[in-house]
Amino acid sequence: MHLTTLWFILIAVLWTGYFVLEGFDFGVGALLPVLGRDELDRRVMLRTLGPLWDGNEVWLLVAGGATFAAFPEWYASMFSGFYLALLLILVALIVRGLAIEYRNKQDDVVWRRRWDIAITASSAAPALLWGVAFANIVRGVPLDASHRYTGTFFTLLNPYALLGGLVTLSLFLLHGAVFLALKTDGDIRQRSRHLAGQLGVAAIALAALFLGITQARHGKAITDITAAIAAVALIGAVAANGKGREGWAFLGTAVTIAFAVATLFGDLWPNVLPSSTAGAFSLTVRNAASSAYTLGVMTWVAAFATPVVLAYQGWTYWVFRKRISRTDFATAVTVPAQDAKNVETAAVTP
Repeated sequence: MHLTTLWFILIAVLWTGYFVLEGFDFGVGALLPVLGRDELDRRVMLRTLGPLWDGNEVWLLVAGGATFAAFPEWYASMFSGFYLALLLILVALIVRGLAIEYRNKQDDVVWRRRWDIAITASSAAPALLWGVAFANIVRGVPLDASHRYTGTFFTLLNPYALLGGLVTLSLFLLHGAVFLALKTDGDIRQRSRHLAGQLGVAAIALAALFLGITQARHGKAITDITAAIAAVALIGAVAANGKGREGWAFLGTAVTIAFAVATLFGDLWPNVLPSSTAGAFSLTVRNAASSAYTLGVMTWVAAFATPVVLAYQGWTYWVFRKRISRTDFATAVTVPAQDAKNVETAAVTP
């Protein structure tokens, strides 16, 4: 396999890992005001992410770094053209990390409420904007002969891209709700399952419309198969959730996201950033790639480093696999007076 093809596939795998893992992070954060009825609920929800969220973001750093090293022309054109959108995502990710770490630094209701709002907004925004960005990458953007982006920020806000954003937002919300049902116990587990069923209906409708349009315009025979697998997995996830099989439901949403990303990258190939101005101006795996020497060195580094990273992250998920419930916090959390009755009830619940 040619090294440019190999690194196109590896970058697709990195983005897949990022969306599968960070996707439920975004979903849980965005659902904080919906499922977090009081301070104990919110503590439970955020504790499910506590040991995992920063490790999940490593996939984004590696995906961005690999894109820069393997396809510098792609990186330059994409980050200059999508500068404002990517800046908004970066700011949201920074705010989100700060909010998760700082919300419990003071035992103050107003302090926590403000950070909770920050968590919600900074989780929902990237979930939406990543879909907008990748839909535009597949659709194509205005590039000139020098591969410079000639559009504006509002060029990116076309109907197809906005639909892509709604798809990723709905999928990540569903993924997060299913993850909460898998990782929690008690009332919040039941409410997460119920909400996941409702979100599943919206996600199926939006994903079917988006994948249908995408395959009609850019589809290939192989991506018709991956799109069909994504669709079946999504329906299966919603069905498994309805039967209380949270593990299978989470596997289904993960497979859905993975094969949806595979479909987008498969439709993109052999381009990495199509030009809507003229096909000759498009960036491809050939004209956007680094030298063969650079790609060769990267391949050896990836061959040694990737198994270590995967092993460490897999170990982390295994260690923190236990379900979490309100009783884990009932004797340690100070909550507002209006929640006192809930705390007393949770403290004596077996």
